[in-house]
Amino acid sequence: MESVGIMADNIIRLSKSAIGEAEKKAVMDVLDREYLGMGNEVREFENMLSRFFDRPAVCVNTGTAALHLALQSLGLGPGDEVLVQSLTYVASFQAISATGAKPIPCDVDADTITLDVEDAKKRLTDRTKAIMPVHYSGGMGALDEIYEFAENNELRVVEDACHAFGGYYKGKKVGSFGDIACFSFDGIKNITAGEGGAVVTGDETVLQKVRDARLLGVEKDTEKRYKGERSWEFDVIQQGWRYHMSNIMAAIGIEQFKKLPAFAARRKYLAKKYRENLESNGSIEFLKQDLNSIVPHIFVIKLKSGHRDEIRNKLLEKGIQTGVHYQPNHVLSLYNDGNSLPVTEEIFPRLLSLPLHSDLKDSDIDYICEQLIECLN
Repeated sequence: MESVGIMADNIIRLSKSAIGEAEKKAVMDVLDREYLGMGNEVREFENMLSRFFDRPAVCVNTGTAALHLALQSLGLGPGDEVLVQSLTYVASFQAISATGAKPIPCDVDADTITLDVEDAKKRLTDRTKAIMPVHYSGGMGALDEIYEFAENNELRVVEDACHAFGGYYKGKKVGSFGDIACFSFDGIKNITAGEGGAVVTGDETVLQKVRDARLLGVEKDTEKRYKGERSWEFDVIQQGWRYHMSNIMAAIGIEQFKKLPAFAARRKYLAKKYRENLESNGSIEFLKQDLNSIVPHIFVIKLKSGHRDEIRNKLLEKGIQTGVHYQPNHVLSLYNDGNSLPVTEEIFPRLLSLPLHSDLKDSDIDYICEQLIECLN
């Protein structure tokens, strides 16, 4: 979700890409070769990701496309239901409804803002085919309990891990285990490809369906694209989409991936610095997260009282962008089924996202915290 607001040299941005000369050179190399579509760079990026996760990764053009194709590969369609927390970006819901299935909004755990498993259990029906835990801000919540619930009810699990690239859950790399994990490489994620996403799974049937569906359903076209060729005679047996990643995007992603250790360390450090500066303030609550294990994509605080919009306006006057992640989906016209989610509805007006990206300076964090405390006082 891109940052919005005043754009000026002296603004502290909520989020931004961190791009250097290596990414620029990599893009120019692709432009000079004049093969911009899906080819060798995409294959190289996929291979890097597959080694990183120790299981196959398939790249697509957005994180939303990754979620959509992962769900489609499971055969979901009209009449099916997918359990998902309401407090997530609308992309999670759109990916579900794009298959024809119905997203079933669930409440969140107040401490982690991840899926409340007990609430999800209440919404299970004979139409439920999958569950989508959202790794909000990089945290995974009660993932073991979600997988146990899914196994007991023969549900597939599609992890919306778009916030969680590079993070660990109980010592295991997110994406290296479980059913299906989907990642995003958009402009402000932990690493970026400009845009882009990936589906990671050990299920070869899912992988092949995703590979074909990203190329308009053309069967086994992937290998030819890697060689700079294409299929002229082919068959199509499933609905496909133009969701493939381009060499330009992959070239950026390759260079960004090399920087992941530095980016991850910086994000963790900045999140910890926020906590140190703000922990004595009684007007603020933090998410329950292990900042040594996750790579925080956003830094979200919970205000103990209201006045969030007033605080946001005051901070913007001081040159500080803030955000709200996210408006609950069950209040949107398309997904409003009339049900109430008490924890989500109580907590949403108190959520405030502070600037977090690897280019922030220590002095920026100090200034943001000083101004926030002044507003709260």
